[in-house]
Amino acid sequence: MGVVGASLALIADAASTAASFVAVFTYVYAALIFAYIITSWIRIPYALNGLQRFLYDVCEPYIRIFRRLLPPVGPLDLSPLIAIVVLYLLRLLINRVVIAHLH
Repeated sequence: MGVVGASLALIADAASTAASFVAVFTYVYAALIFAYIITSWIRIPYALNGLQRFLYDVCEPYIRIFRRLLPPVGPLDLSPLIAIVVLYLLRLLINRVVIAHLH
């Protein structure tokens, strides 16, 4: 295999690991956004207030970017949906860049 082959295998493994990390991060963050949306619709018990605060602290800064860019559509807030779509598009872009550098 040689030194070059081993180096390429190591780079391919690192790229695969990075792509897997980006995919898992995307899924987890999208799930947190969905949980944030659901907890904003329902009244939760006081014991779960910390969870709601955590979701707000984690999700709101990212969603706020899209709230500034999108005009309001009546009572609907489409910014979380757009935020998730952009998150997945970024994941696709990052994966393509990582794979493109392997070839």
